[in-house]
Amino acid sequence: MAKNKEQMQVLIRQQQEILAAAKSEGRMMNEEELSRMEELQRKITKLGEEEGDGSEGTGEDEGEQRAIEEERERMAEIFDMCRDFGVDAGDYIRNGTSVDMVRKEIMDKLKKKNTPVRGGIHVENTGEENFRRDMADGMMLRSGVAVENATTEARGFSGASLRDLAIMCLGRDGENVNDLLRMSSDGIYERMARQFYNPTAAFPAILDTAIQKSIVKIYQDVPTTFQEWTGEGTLKDFKTTDDHSYIIGGSGDLLLVPENGELKADTINSEKMPTRKLDTYGRQFSMSRQAFINDDIGFLTEVPAIYAARAKRQINRQCYRLLFENKQIFDGKTLFHEDHRNLMETGSEPTVDSMKAMMIKMMTQKDPFGESINVVPETVIVPVGYEFLLDVLFNSERVPGSGINDINPLRNKKMKAVSDAELNALAGNGACPWFMSANWMTARGIQVDYLNGQKQPTIRRGEKPGVLGFVWDIYMDWGISVRDYRGLLKNPGVKL
Repeated sequence: MAKNKEQMQVLIRQQQEILAAAKSEGRMMNEEELSRMEELQRKITKLGEEEGDGSEGTGEDEGEQRAIEEERERMAEIFDMCRDFGVDAGDYIRNGTSVDMVRKEIMDKLKKKNTPVRGGIHVENTGEENFRRDMADGMMLRSGVAVENATTEARGFSGASLRDLAIMCLGRDGENVNDLLRMSSDGIYERMARQFYNPTAAFPAILDTAIQKSIVKIYQDVPTTFQEWTGEGTLKDFKTTDDHSYIIGGSGDLLLVPENGELKADTINSEKMPTRKLDTYGRQFSMSRQAFINDDIGFLTEVPAIYAARAKRQINRQCYRLLFENKQIFDGKTLFHEDHRNLMETGSEPTVDSMKAMMIKMMTQKDPFGESINVVPETVIVPVGYEFLLDVLFNSERVPGSGINDINPLRNKKMKAVSDAELNALAGNGACPWFMSANWMTARGIQVDYLNGQKQPTIRRGEKPGVLGFVWDIYMDWGISVRDYRGLLKNPGVKL
């Protein structure tokens, strides 16, 4: 029996060491430490049963175990209290401060911070908003997403497991933290599943925030080029929308009005621009029960990132398809058509001569009433590979490859080059066209519209029968339309 007592003492000391390690760092025990504590406790209980109720020395062992349990409860209660009021619990846990003393200090701080209202304390901010923001930022940091101006608290949350974060939130929502700490990860998941559709529950809302922030960050970082040469607009609904913009022309010039002369009336001819319309694109994704139990926090960026990136690339692809496929537009003719005066007769690669011919063709465009509109070429849109040639064309003092000393007329032209592999992919082994677009103020080309200006995907927590996990919808609303063919010009190109 003496051997059993010695083994119990060893196990109790191991429990004390685990608890002391967490206490010295001013934190709660993590899942691994809790699991180890429970394993040691089972062994201690078994040895105690073998020892028997009448053995000498068992009172001392029980006293040490009571002290361990009391310290665990002190740490948990302080951590829970400090979290609710946005206070750092580290020093209190490390210094062995009593629960009552912590409570008193927190109340004293609140009294100093807030203004009395009708004899009571008006608490302006209990830290809930900051807590949710910091925890969401901590999740993003742990997932590998950069967070600007991350707080110390957010960096602290970045080291916590999903289970630990869920326990913190459930505690703020009124559940007993001590009971939660003794539960398995599967048990915590079941608690979370019950709260997932509660609009006031903290943890689901924090997951929403972390995922949405990650989507916005990732969407912004996806490399696309459509925004370099298209216009941008906003629509308020999904109805086919009249543009409410008109090409005005065909009117007489302003007439000289003599002193006390009469202004003469004129009739203005106008041509209505094409209509615009939005569509919705979306998918559904979920965080499985296994992912939660396995602490797979990477789902916050990895799965939503796939859809966020695809959404932006899909817009990019649709814009380039609109150029490449050359389908009929609002006037019943193809986008690039000889009647539109925006199609070169023969294809070529970019050269000084071909660029000059295209610029002249675009600059001499006329409105529907035969009047010059002074279109300004701004962007050359080419497949990958031609951008190097354009660098030479726009920066050489002399005409490249001519063998003569002529001054390069393209040098220092205020034009930019945009290259995109979508054109290479669309062309395959055939001739690859390239394009020129105009300054938007002089002639509009293609426009991308968004619902109420929302330019990133949105998530919505949902419910799907038969899915064992947390489910979100991800969706985005956009529409792409040709506003005016005069703002675009096509060179049929050659094989690359």
